[in-house]
Amino acid sequence: MPLKIRLQRHGRKGKPFYWIVAADSRAKRDGKFIEKLGIYNPTTNPATIELDVDNSVKHLRNGAQPTDTARRILSYKGALLKKHLLGGVDKGALTLEQANEKFEAWLQDKEGKILDKSSKVEKAKADAKAEAFAKEQEINQKRAAEAKAEEVSEEPTAEAETTEEEKTEE
Repeated sequence: MPLKIRLQRHGRKGKPFYWIVAADSRAKRDGKFIEKLGIYNPTTNPATIELDVDNSVKHLRNGAQPTDTARRILSYKGALLKKHLLGGVDKGALTLEQANEKFEAWLQDKEGKILDKSSKVEKAKADAKAEAFAKEQEINQKRAAEAKAEEVSEEPTAEAETTEEEKTEE
């Protein structure tokens, strides 16, 4: 049975999210699957990916072929690296402890990069919000100045009208 690691679409129109599944390659895209390996939500920034790395590696080592997008996700989360390191353990180039240390070091570095990107996105949102607020304040000040200018120009005409009314009353 040829096994594929692929994405299974869920969500409503315009708001997709995906399950990462191991499925028979002959099954429909959203049909029967063997095991759910994780989720992928591309609508968030950065994209939300939750993946069971150990089960993914198990399927990869048993011959499962990932689709192009699934391959990128597996690479991003380190499943392909872990498979590579375990291949080195099988050949005797590394011990299991060394492979785990390398994988953990890579994971910590990757998490740092993800946190940096998240903080940059949050900072950009905050800056944009502050800039929009400053522009709004500036516009409000201009409107207030224009309103004062109109009040000042209207006051003499109001006095002139009252004097004309007084003259007509006499």
